[in-house]
Amino acid sequence: MSNKKILVTGGAGFIGSHLCERLAKSGHQVISLDNYFTGSKDNHIPGVEYRDGHTKDIEKHAPETPDIVYHLGEYSRVEKSFDDIELVWGLNKIGTFAVLEFCRKRNVKIIYAGSSTKFGDGGLGRDQSPYAWTKASNTELVRNYGKWFNLPYAITYFYNVYGPREISSGSYATVIGIFKEFYKQGKPLPVVSPGTQTRNFTHVDDIVSGLMLVGDDGEGDDFGIGSKTEYSILDVARMFNTEIVMVPERKGNRMQSSIDTSKTETLGWKANKNLADYIKEFILSI
Repeated sequence: MSNKKILVTGGAGFIGSHLCERLAKSGHQVISLDNYFTGSKDNHIPGVEYRDGHTKDIEKHAPETPDIVYHLGEYSRVEKSFDDIELVWGLNKIGTFAVLEFCRKRNVKIIYAGSSTKFGDGGLGRDQSPYAWTKASNTELVRNYGKWFNLPYAITYFYNVYGPREISSGSYATVIGIFKEFYKQGKPLPVVSPGTQTRNFTHVDDIVSGLMLVGDDGEGDDFGIGSKTEYSILDVARMFNTEIVMVPERKGNRMQSSIDTSKTETLGWKANKNLADYIKEFILSI
């Protein structure tokens, strides 16, 4: 990818900030559009231009024409989405429609961050929560924009991302973030029952490497970006060698994930980081 003007929605978030950092280091002009719902000014990267606003107002906040749009700026929690249905709709349906229209009018390639939840439990995962359904239906909308309007696009799927800057407290925290925070405080790690639900935990550096390759050369759907190593939540908690407490089952919590990274691998991608090593390093650093 030669030097380009790149717009990243959700650029002040956990994954978005790492993407902005890598893009800026690669010499691109990077603009972030974020409404700071879960993003943070602590995640700002030198050299990146930050604009504060909702994706539904993208035309107002980004009057220029970028070379590529990475659309990461959506609501992204499964269980909490039942309580936040209006917020989910605003960010994931109204916001994403505006981003697609922005790209259509300018014929700008969009890299959409889909959700692997739609592959969970044999495909039943797509309807298990407001979050999962909005994300799954958005992948269909992006694909149709490609067919209807010849819009250049690629759809990626992340698998349980962890790493620096992940949210570690509050309703929008990630599993690894929560475990790290509880470990630091000397509290038992809370494992959602039954604990046998499995996930493919993927380091944010590996996610960003995949996004960069898909931005350069990816076309179409099904770019899975995830570690093939699968762990149950209970297995992950046990890696911390501390006390564990089981908490009640939660609505929308899928039991299994299904991963296919073959299309991303054809671009030269592979997962290089391992969760067990990451947890060992974290424990040693405390």
